[in-house]
Amino acid sequence: MRKSFIQELFAQRIGGDLFGGDTVLYKFERIKQAKRTAIKNNPEINLIDLGVGEPDWMAEPAVVDILFEQAGLKENRGYTDNGVQEFKDAAVKYMESVYQVKGLNPFSEVNHGIGSKSILVQLPLAFINPGDITIMTVPGYPVLGTMTKALQGEVVNLPLLEKNKFWPDLNSLTQEQRRKAKLLYINYPNNPTGATATSQFYERVVRFARENNMIVVADAAYAALTFDGNKPFSFLSVSGAKEVGVEIHSLSKAFNMTGWRLAFICGNELVIKAFAAVKDNNDSGQFAAIQKAGIYCLQHPEITEKTALKYSRRHNLLVDVFRKAGFTVKKPKASFYLYVQIPKGMKNGRSFLSAEDFSQYLIAEKLISTVPWDDAGSYIRLSVTFEAGDEAAEIQIAKEIEHRLADADFIF
Repeated sequence: MRKSFIQELFAQRIGGDLFGGDTVLYKFERIKQAKRTAIKNNPEINLIDLGVGEPDWMAEPAVVDILFEQAGLKENRGYTDNGVQEFKDAAVKYMESVYQVKGLNPFSEVNHGIGSKSILVQLPLAFINPGDITIMTVPGYPVLGTMTKALQGEVVNLPLLEKNKFWPDLNSLTQEQRRKAKLLYINYPNNPTGATATSQFYERVVRFARENNMIVVADAAYAALTFDGNKPFSFLSVSGAKEVGVEIHSLSKAFNMTGWRLAFICGNELVIKAFAAVKDNNDSGQFAAIQKAGIYCLQHPEITEKTALKYSRRHNLLVDVFRKAGFTVKKPKASFYLYVQIPKGMKNGRSFLSAEDFSQYLIAEKLISTVPWDDAGSYIRLSVTFEAGDEAAEIQIAKEIEHRLADADFIF
């Protein structure tokens, strides 16, 4: 059969005339298929999903009420373009009260985004020419790199290794890579490792960026979800950070608003100005009612503190369960992720060649879903955002996981 002319018009960045013919299943699709099969084969057993990377709670009732009220006002019906100024004002005050970042200009050093993903996608449009480099950390959230490649730029991946506290080794970059690099992506607290940054690490990042003329893009989606006495910590709180970079904050994770799609970017004035110019040509701003509901959130950080207490409690439960099963696992200082190195195999002779292999085993044999990462060692990511109505339900789920893993006899 003759190909449709449309088949021959697809851009090379999505596969050209081969688009749609790829038979390779990507990680998250393989997980979805494995879950469906496991549930079909074991209808009497509930699948425990530790792979979901989004909050299980809804937004606070007061936030929903504000959305409802503001959605009914005529003045909120139109485009917001580069944002509601009151939201930017609230973001500046939030950065000062929660992160001790002072002196941000609410008119020129902050802007909103339709979620942090849209911000990360749009930033390369302002800076990447063909041949330019974006430095990414792996494992991690890839969209800044995906857009860089679409613009015919190059992505250089730096592995996050346990021996380096899951921080990238910036000194491993060649002089040619440093010369061509424009964007340096960092993400702390980190997805998926749960690692956190220190002031000393951020000071090294600032110094490295200044010496090599790079822009730092700090993804702080999980920065406020701290516990056990650890305080929220911002890249921009380090001396000189605003001269070399920006930070992105999302209301999705901190305020249980994933589907609402609201975030903000703050920091270097020139970067914010460039982002605003690109954004103006890519979207017409988030609905004003959502931004005004977001203002309430930024004025009530205790919402995040309450959520973090729940995650801390669940971390304790999962760490205990997986240690009993023989895993070496540490509770993180922030985020809702546990990053666990896989076993080599089992005493019955079964071996696990990759995290993908182990993750598929957990789904098929134990009906426990996780997310595998084989980018820098073989690990699975567990999320404490699993569905549980109350503390008693959390404890019951932990006991059920312990029961399912009890006879596994893993070899490490």
